[in-house]
Amino acid sequence: MITFHIPDMTCGSCASAIARAVARVDEHARLEVSIGQKLLSVQSAATESELATAIQEAGYTPAKLTASAPRSTAASGGCCGGARKGASTSGAQAAPAGRSSCCG
Repeated sequence: MITFHIPDMTCGSCASAIARAVARVDEHARLEVSIGQKLLSVQSAATESELATAIQEAGYTPAKLTASAPRSTAASGGCCGGARKGASTSGAQAAPAGRSSCCG
């Protein structure tokens, strides 16, 4: 099972968009999603690279979770994290251009 930390996955719509992207690569993939921890675990025949590319093409920023990666993060940005697109918040980064989710 491959686990990604996706810091810009902030709500159910984000999770659904990511699930659709993964399904385009492997329709039989099994997913475990934790929106609060911003984690996606995927059991798939697809490679880590294929999955990461699909998630990136959906407008998200996947990072493979390693032993040293954070397992829990505070919500920030997006519609569910309090800051909306274009809103100015200290320490917040701008959403990537062409973002296709509801939160970016």
